[in-house]
Amino acid sequence: MFKYAIVRKPSRSMIEGISEAELGLPNYDNAIKQHDDYIEALKECGLEVTELPAVEEYPDSCFVEDPALMTPHCAILTNPGAESRRGEVAHIADAVRKFYDNVEEIKSPGFVEAGDIMMVGDHYYIGLSERTNQEGADQMIAILEKYGMSGSVVEMSEVLHLKTGLGYLEDNNLVACGEFLTKPEFQKYNIMEIDQKDSYSANSVWINGTVLVPKGFESTVDLIKNKGYKVREVDVSEYQKLDGGLSCLSLRF
Repeated sequence: MFKYAIVRKPSRSMIEGISEAELGLPNYDNAIKQHDDYIEALKECGLEVTELPAVEEYPDSCFVEDPALMTPHCAILTNPGAESRRGEVAHIADAVRKFYDNVEEIKSPGFVEAGDIMMVGDHYYIGLSERTNQEGADQMIAILEKYGMSGSVVEMSEVLHLKTGLGYLEDNNLVACGEFLTKPEFQKYNIMEIDQKDSYSANSVWINGTVLVPKGFESTVDLIKNKGYKVREVDVSEYQKLDGGLSCLSLRF
């Protein structure tokens, strides 16, 4: 069960964020409304939410998941593979240290963005992507093992981050699409297949028994509800324009 979440108010500079989505520029005012509803959804799931102020010099800084990984035993400040995002780590560090005594760091030439990391119990799957390299994954695994946890790498080629195409919903249930449907390491889970046209909704998030699902993907909502989960839809369409999803917008721990 999670108790806390950290989020960051979107900056007006978000229109300059990194994106390959080709969905147009985000509307800032609408993005703020959606972010407010996202915070409300986190609170509905029982989380105490810390909202950090916007950081205008980092357009992608509302995606707080990437610069830090929060585990039950330690927090790990990452080293984002996107050069324009590396300064975000310093801006999240103080907030992380308010909750954790044990704070570790990934060092160059290792690069990790935590959107590439999926937690399943005490094990962490780490996707090797354009943003996360083998050296970064090796450092991450060494830190996890130091605190009694474990990690393994996942080769991937089709998506930006591991959790772009995966979402672990606890109880051995995994929503997945694309290349992740046939990965050997995930065959031990009950794979709930997301149609490729609805691939954005694979980034759904389990929080204390409720699953947050992007608004507008009714087939995914039905799939998850049919497994017995409570679903809360959240409109994050403005963040989709920046290749961001539900998990990207918060640190949950």
